[in-house]
Amino acid sequence: MEALAVRLSGLDPYVDGAMRIVAFYDTLMRRRVDLPALARASAGLAECVAGIRLHGTGWTIRVSPDGREASAPPASASASVAITLDEEEIGTVWLERPGPVVPLDDVVLDRLALAAGAVVEKYGPARTTMADPALVELAVSPGTDEAARARALRLLGFAAGLPVRVVAVRSPLALDGIGGLACPGGPVKAATLADVGVILATAVDPARFPAGVRAGIGAAESPDRSWREARTALRFTTARRPVVHHEELGALALLAEIPQEVSRGNADVAAIARIAGSPEDLETLDAYCATGSLRRAADLLHLHHSSVARRLEQLARTLGIELTEPTGLIRARLALTAWRLLD
Repeated sequence: MEALAVRLSGLDPYVDGAMRIVAFYDTLMRRRVDLPALARASAGLAECVAGIRLHGTGWTIRVSPDGREASAPPASASASVAITLDEEEIGTVWLERPGPVVPLDDVVLDRLALAAGAVVEKYGPARTTMADPALVELAVSPGTDEAARARALRLLGFAAGLPVRVVAVRSPLALDGIGGLACPGGPVKAATLADVGVILATAVDPARFPAGVRAGIGAAESPDRSWREARTALRFTTARRPVVHHEELGALALLAEIPQEVSRGNADVAAIARIAGSPEDLETLDAYCATGSLRRAADLLHLHHSSVARRLEQLARTLGIELTEPTGLIRARLALTAWRLLD
């Protein structure tokens, strides 16, 4: 093959240049470069601005011939080629040549597009946060077939075999900022589906969620199951417990399966609803249910234990539950949780 290439290059300067370009990109791929490195190398080779864009994530880079990110406003592409993967167009590469098109530009772009597709397939795009909601929905939807789900995850930047956790979020804060803080050290993608924020990541640190964020975390299994678990866990979050792992709920997760009309018809849940108009009563009951101790509840509420005792006596009469008995405490905890799941 090399002998044939040498013979052809001797006959046609275009073939000689094309073979050198092919060898150039083959060398880059053996070095396992990433997308920014591909763009830098291509800009240097073509001696003009080179660009790469991935449709699914919106990730875009434009690099000048000096290897720096292009600061000038984008010019019209002098030539462009689609990046394809599994016969699907996933992005575009282009050159911004100010003068006439050079005869070998088409070869440069063809090889750049092939190399970019190979990088996305093997390693995923560079770490970014916000992603195309349609692509995220495809990754977590229970109706997606496994081949389409795997393709969506790959386009989002998750290599095959990586465990992916899904997090359901409610927060006034920017979703990309939350993902960047709570999911360090690996690819993380975020989008909003309906009124719930979705974060996909290989690892999640519950301690890194900012204040004011409610988050439910699913297990690192199939993304569709993890998404279902994350939404369930989100329903169990409270101001006192803003981040909930579905794995930690155990049998409590079964409460989320109870039809709401059944919960509303339960006498204990109805009793909780009656005191819900009093923030003081609700806070006292919540602190007592969370601690199981009058004194520890008093510490949480910054009150004297005798004041909490009087409140609990009144609550016990209102609810019709003996809160100081183990069975009564369990009833109050379950009723309070079931009432919250109605909201």
